[in-house]
Order: sequence, then C-alpha cells, then structure tokens
Amino acid sequence: MSDIETAVPEQRAAKAGSGTPVAEAGPRIPVVPGFVRRTGPEDRSAPPSPRAAGKALRRRVPRTSHSSLVLPAGRPDAVRAVEESNQGRVPGLTPIRVGRMAATPFAFLRGSAGLMAHDLAGTPVTGVAAQLCGDAHAANFGLYGDARGSLVIDLNDFDETVAGPWEWDLKRLATSMVLAGREAGADEETCRRGAYDTVGAYRRTMRLLARMPALDAWNAIADEELVSHADARDLLGTLERVSEKARNNTSARFAAKSTEDSGDGGLRFVDAPPVLRRVPDAEAAAVAAGLGDYLSTVSEDRAPLLARYAIHDVAFRVVGTGSVGTRSYVVLLLDHRGEPLVLQVKEARPSVLAPHLPAAGFDVPDVVHEGRRVVLGQKRMQVVSDILLGWTTVEGRPFQVRQFRNRKGSVDPAALAADEVDDYGRMTGALLARAHAHSADPRLIAGYCGKNDELDEAVAAFAVTYADRTEADHADLVRAVGTGRIAAEPGV
Repeated sequence: MSDIETAVPEQRAAKAGSGTPVAEAGPRIPVVPGFVRRTGPEDRSAPPSPRAAGKALRRRVPRTSHSSLVLPAGRPDAVRAVEESNQGRVPGLTPIRVGRMAATPFAFLRGSAGLMAHDLAGTPVTGVAAQLCGDAHAANFGLYGDARGSLVIDLNDFDETVAGPWEWDLKRLATSMVLAGREAGADEETCRRGAYDTVGAYRRTMRLLARMPALDAWNAIADEELVSHADARDLLGTLERVSEKARNNTSARFAAKSTEDSGDGGLRFVDAPPVLRRVPDAEAAAVAAGLGDYLSTVSEDRAPLLARYAIHDVAFRVVGTGSVGTRSYVVLLLDHRGEPLVLQVKEARPSVLAPHLPAAGFDVPDVVHEGRRVVLGQKRMQVVSDILLGWTTVEGRPFQVRQFRNRKGSVDPAALAADEVDDYGRMTGALLARAHAHSADPRLIAGYCGKNDELDEAVAAFAVTYADRTEADHADLVRAVGTGRIAAEPGV
C-alpha cells in the first residue's frame, strides 16, 4: 500500500477515539485520466484482471486455431504483388529491388510484408492490439549504439510500424526463422524447431514481464542478460563477432570511405553507383532545408549538439531489400574539428499493413505524418532509441531522420549454423515480447498464451505452411524474371 492508503485508516481510528464522528469516504485521490482506476477488494464493479481476461479469450480464439492458413479470395499473385508494391518508388531502382527479392525465398519474404499482411488478415486474432514492428522478420533485429556508445540489441527496422494484432508480428518472425534455417541448410525439423522456440520464448518472456513490477518490466532483460534468459549460449561466438564489427561501423568510417576533399576546406561524397550517387544542387538544397524542420522534432536538449555541426553535402543512397526505390539520402555534417556525423533522411511511406487492418477488426489509425509514425513507433517498442530520431518533409514527401552507421551490426540468420537457429529464435522471440509489452499489457497476452506449448505448436505449424507458400511465391517471381515479365538487376 502507498503512504496515502495506510494513513487513512489510522486517521479514522484517531478521530473515532476522540469521539468525533467520521464519515466513510472513498479514496482521497480521484480518478485521473491516463491512469488505471483504483479498485478495492470489495469493488464488484471492477473489471476482471488482465490475466483472467486473456485466459477468457481462449474460448473465442483457441490457441490451436493459429495453425490455420486460408488464403483469402482475390489474393494477388506474387509478381502482381511486387509490381503493386513498387508503385511510387524511384522507377530506375525497382529492378534492384526485384533482383534482391528474387535471390532467395527468405529475401522474398523480407520484401513482401504487404503480401503477408494481406494473407494474415484472414487468420485468427484475439483483438488485442500492440505497437507492431510490421516487418518483424529475423534479419530486422540487431546491434546499435546508445548515447554513450555502448551496444544494445533490439528490433531495428520500423518502416511499417502500426498498432495492430500482436499475432501478426509473431507469425512473421516464426515464418522467417523457417526460411532462414532452410537457406542455412538446416534440416526441416531444425527449421520447425526454430519457429517453435521463437514462439515459446515470446510466451515465456511475456509471462515473466507479467509477474514483474511495471517499471522493472518496461526495462527488463538487459542486454547482458539476454543470452542467459533466452538460453542462447550457442550464439555467443556469433554475437561477439558481430559486436566487434559493429563497434567500427561509424559515421567516421563511412565518411572516410565515401568522401573526398571538396577543395573548400570540407568534404563531399564520391559517386559509387548504383548504391551511392551525388544529387543535383537543387535536390541537395531541398534535403538540407528539410533538416531545419527536423530540428523541431528532436528533443530540445539535443539542439545545442546539432548546432555544433555544419551541413557539407547530400547524396542519394540505396537502402535494404524492402526499401529499395524509396528516396533515401545521407547528409554529411562536420563539427569544428572536421569530425563527421552522417544523418540518414529516409522517405516514410504509409505502412503496408494499414490497408489490411480493418479485415482483422482493427481501425486504421489517423496518421499526421508518416515520418512521425515511424519515429514514435520505434520509441514505443525499443528500450533505448537513437537520440537524434526525428522527421521532416522534403518537397511534399514525409521523411524520417536518424543517425547513419550508428555502430550498427546484425546477425545474418540465413548464415547461422544449424545448432544456432533455435538459439537465435529464442533470442528474437524474447526481444519481440519485450517490445510488444511496451504498448500491450503483458498480463493480458500472457493470460492468453498460457503455460503450455499449445500456441508454440500452432504458430510453428503456421510458419512451416507459410514458408512453403513463400517458396512458391518466390518461384513465381523467379520465373517472371526469367521470361522478362518483370525487370530485375541481380547482385546489387
């Protein structure tokens, strides 16, 4: 009990002993919007506990039902889905995107979050909303630097983030583990086990968070505890190698490799087509001007830091599989010593999940600015976020802004040894649970998931089925590339 709660009975007793009548009254503190309503042991109007409410959801949505996949009528074929997702992108870059997606089934999954959302819209959901990554595949977890340069590990891609059914993130992650395991050469049982262990770690972590004080749960599973919590010791060597590379993955290193003396005491980017290219002066000026509006979206205490840098150059840089063709710039800033800071200014398109939310019973949220959506979604899911996250608008298009090469590193799940697949699944499952618990009550999801492995088995079965579907979609894309139906530029 709080000091307020314990003080009230003592005051009543003192007044009663003095002969002064005491009127029974409710709590001294009224209901405050934004906080949960206080309830006492005799309050019959109190709603059921979140855990009980979660358990009750099993009657409407049995956990075993999550194994099912019934593809909706009118599902676009794989090639048409890719063509539709290319709309609005820079036309000259879409063949690079197609080439990357055609490389492997896992790469196809990475670029087809919208198609999977279309398919997930017909699968069972509890109706419990969480802030979703929206693209929670196994390659979207990684290391990055915090404000003091220490490395943390978490989800690290939020282009598609939106509030929606927590099951969608979990099923996408489990499916990606099957596909990554197959690409790594693991046998089928190892791949299925990777998905099963991913869901099991998610479920057990949610149960752990549900039992903890709210503040402790919010910051739970520090990175030094993650391997032990997820029983992922076989990954230690891989994580150490990735960490060593990440420590050297900085703005200074990128600038040293990608710039040259500008002749006026500064630096400028060097063309390295098709990945990096300098842009016309007007385009560079528009991007630089957008950073003025960006400053107002960053925490006020960061303004003096950014004010110590001058903008020197802007270049266009091609980004990862799902984002190829979106407008993405790197901006070179130098401080008074000539030390570089590189910001990425990346176009923020509407989440590909949004059109499919109503079919699952969820509202499409009103979005003020797509860059703001991405930044706020990232901050809601991560324990520690980039201190320079913000957003802006450039020539009418919304963009997110973040540090580039902020000591980032990632595990390639498709290159893991067979005995590491389940370890990586457990680690990412635990991280996803922690991220979801920042927006959804862990007691509610834990109540639904329960103690046994019914959900683990069901989602693992779904993951294998959907991995097979993805392989068929990938084969369709490869055939279309071979016949010339769709252009692809391989190996970029």
